[in-house]
Amino acid sequence: MEGSGRMLVTAVGVNSQTGIIFTLLGAGEGEEEKKDKKGKQQDGVVENNQNKAKKQDGAVAMEMQPLKSAEGGEVEEREKKKASVPKKEKSVLQGKLTKLAVQIGKAGLVMSAITVIILVLYFVIETFVIDGRVWIAECTPVYVQYFVKFFIIGVTVLVVAVPEGLPLAVTISLAYSVKKMMKDNNLVRHLDACETMGNATAICSDKTGTLTTNRMTVVQSYIGDTRHKEVPDPNALNPKTLELLIGAIALNSAYTTKILPPDKEGGLPKQVGNKTECALLGFVLDLKRDYQPIREQIPEEKLYKVYTFNSVRKSMSTVIRMPDGGFRLYSKGASEILLKKCSSILNSNGEARSFRPRDRDEMVKKVIEPMACDGLRTICIAYRDFPSVPEPDWDNENEIVSDLICIAVVGIEDPVRPEVPEAIRKCQRAGITVRMVTGDNINTARAIAAKCGIIQAGEEFLCLEGKEFNRRIRNEKGEIEQERIDKIWPKLRVLARSSPTDKHTLVKGIIDSSIVEQRQVVAVTGDGTNDGPALKKADVGFAMGIAGTDVAKEASDIILTDDNFSSIVKAVMWGRNVYDSISKFLQFQLTVNVVAVIVAFTGACITQDSPLKAVQMLWVNLIMDTFASLALATEPPTEALLLRKPYGRNKPLISRTMMKNILGHGVYQLTVIFSLLFIGEKIFDIDSGRNAPLHSPPSEHYTIIFNTFVLMQLFNEINARKIHGERNVFDGIFGNPIFCSIVLGTFGVQIVIVQFGGKPFSCAPLNVEQWLWCLFVGVGELLWGQVIATVPTSHLKCLKEAGHGPGKDEITDEELAEDEEEIDHAERELRRGQILWFRGLNRIQTQIRVVKAFRSSLYEGLEKPDSKNSIHNFMAHPEFLINDFIHNIPLIDDTDIDEDLETASKHNHHFHHHHYPQPPHRQHSLPPSPNKNNNAIDSGIYLTTPDASKSATSSSPGSPLHSVETSL
Repeated sequence: MEGSGRMLVTAVGVNSQTGIIFTLLGAGEGEEEKKDKKGKQQDGVVENNQNKAKKQDGAVAMEMQPLKSAEGGEVEEREKKKASVPKKEKSVLQGKLTKLAVQIGKAGLVMSAITVIILVLYFVIETFVIDGRVWIAECTPVYVQYFVKFFIIGVTVLVVAVPEGLPLAVTISLAYSVKKMMKDNNLVRHLDACETMGNATAICSDKTGTLTTNRMTVVQSYIGDTRHKEVPDPNALNPKTLELLIGAIALNSAYTTKILPPDKEGGLPKQVGNKTECALLGFVLDLKRDYQPIREQIPEEKLYKVYTFNSVRKSMSTVIRMPDGGFRLYSKGASEILLKKCSSILNSNGEARSFRPRDRDEMVKKVIEPMACDGLRTICIAYRDFPSVPEPDWDNENEIVSDLICIAVVGIEDPVRPEVPEAIRKCQRAGITVRMVTGDNINTARAIAAKCGIIQAGEEFLCLEGKEFNRRIRNEKGEIEQERIDKIWPKLRVLARSSPTDKHTLVKGIIDSSIVEQRQVVAVTGDGTNDGPALKKADVGFAMGIAGTDVAKEASDIILTDDNFSSIVKAVMWGRNVYDSISKFLQFQLTVNVVAVIVAFTGACITQDSPLKAVQMLWVNLIMDTFASLALATEPPTEALLLRKPYGRNKPLISRTMMKNILGHGVYQLTVIFSLLFIGEKIFDIDSGRNAPLHSPPSEHYTIIFNTFVLMQLFNEINARKIHGERNVFDGIFGNPIFCSIVLGTFGVQIVIVQFGGKPFSCAPLNVEQWLWCLFVGVGELLWGQVIATVPTSHLKCLKEAGHGPGKDEITDEELAEDEEEIDHAERELRRGQILWFRGLNRIQTQIRVVKAFRSSLYEGLEKPDSKNSIHNFMAHPEFLINDFIHNIPLIDDTDIDEDLETASKHNHHFHHHHYPQPPHRQHSLPPSPNKNNNAIDSGIYLTTPDASKSATSSSPGSPLHSVETSL
């Protein structure tokens, strides 16, 4: 927002419009509690200190009463309970990992318990039954040492089996991704957002600034019955028309909007302020004229009356006093709206000729639509002269802004960012549907969508305006129906002339839809305060770092620091990369898990000792958990990630291909280790390490087994870099220095452990020949990987997938009951928003009465001065009258609270008219949320009091208040 003015502050903090939206988003809960405590003390003083607590509670109860349903207090209690314990939904990946980790953990616990039981039974039976020994007290320490050894082996099996590296891998992968995403202009606020983005199936994007450069320029114009495809030569235009046009642009714009010289020589001039107005001022400069002298001649304080832009009227008007004492109104706005208010148009001679509805239709067809089809935003510039006597009723805006004379219609282009069409093509190739949600004209939006590639020739798609969208999704009662949304959203590509509420409705409708097998994962971009609920509702909300408001950023998960759509594609790549990194780590870790547990278990059962000792197992665990998670979770993303469709919420973490790799490499490793265990001493001509006494020195036999096992894991780590059956496992390996460092570093430490580890690591030094054999078997992993890749996964129907998200059948009754109790987050926000709305409305009315009382006492006995700079008089609009707002206000979701609102409306009406008598002509209007790019006020509710404005405003220097604008 740019501008200047005087204001009376009637609400701050959680009572202001921004505060209310913050509270809706859950940011102001603690603050509101404190406020309520303070409020109880302050309001008690005003109420003559009688029954402070009771009265305050009663007041709050009264304000909240309209929101109660038939159940009354019970519902409220349940609401409070839910609000106090917000249920944090797990991310898709977290849910799958938790489930998989629990399954693996249970299997590991069972295996370790069986290992200990078998070892103990084997020892007891062999010692006390077969050998017939008797338990002698002197031998107890020896027996205890055996039992401790068995227990340690069991614990080691458990430690190796449980994938405690999983959370570490997830954290490392997310943290690494977040750090790298910052370089790609994605500031991640919630860690799980980048993982969710990998599953995105739909993106609802803004147009201005995200798909386009947000640098408006006038490229076409219609002046004096002629359409100019480029900026016209000023000498070719009628001088009178030219002067009117330049005056209309220079004066009827915010004076804070300017065109400044470029920062760097040869650069483009800097646009400061509203972009649309910047385009018009740039047009003045292109016509070889300067707007600054006109502004200096009539400074801002000399403007007689200003009707600022808002999204209901979609126009802005300024009144100036002419030298002859008369008045001139300059107006500019959306061409299709302002042309309806024009009765004349300037011809090529600069003279006004009549402009009938038939002429307007022709102009729309021949000028407006061709411009809009070229992707231009069309702005009409008009004026009207008034006599000095009688002075018009400036508060009657509908009457004032009518019977205009059209000066020109200009087409403003916001060029598409050069990198956007390619980015959208990548999204579509990756299975993500991009939808444009904009406040612009539908023809402009469609043209930009075609330039971006959102809509393509030969495709079946829908482009709707907000009004038509609402008409299609609501039933006769005005309620939103999911079935109706389901008929629209799959084909919808462009939603034009939409309000932020329409955006929220669309996002919620797509997320709640059940017509497709997989639940849609929706990403949303937004920059305005009113985009907050939609950003919050979306699975991933992207706020604009440059143009975005604080509320939008607070509601978002990721902030685009360059406001560029192509950065979203990078977020998708990183999200998919996180998912793949976890899958790579799982493939590697589960292979080690399976082999280590089977080796320990089988070895213990057959030889009464684990071939891999406890310390060795812990070293293996360190390799496969900490180091492997660091190595595999830091793989950079590649363009190949965008060549496949999203995994989906129910897709298992471990696919059939991964299961084939895990079992295939497991078979190879077990074959090698059992061969070494039972015939290794013959192959290498060394002493056998089997059935060694309790404290015997380390053997070369078992050291070779340990060394071979570790080297196989190192080479299998290279295989684990690919999880979709690719053959080239070395592709891009040198692009990840962390991976190379960890593999080489682990190999170096392994040499040290084997050669110098001695008794602590149960290792005997090996000679060069033995080392070469170990390496040869390790490299065999890479060759075996190629063999596995040759086997088609489609033939292995017996393989099961693992790590699914919780299916419908698996949800327990308890969870179902929880879900029934859990209100949709946005609905709960709406309820709280309504309470705040009623509370704020009552408070505002009290404050206005205080201002009126103050003003009436100030001017008692004096003639009240006429208002020259009256407040922005937002005229009542039939769609937004409070008494008729039940079905007409596009609420976030009014399907289940229609009756409550009816009660609320009746109660509110009764409350106002019986407790606080109001002037009969006071209007309450609720303009839909405006577009931030048009100097609109980012607030949803305005109260305007024409009588109060006159009494509360004055142009005299001595008056304490020049204008009052009350916004909630």
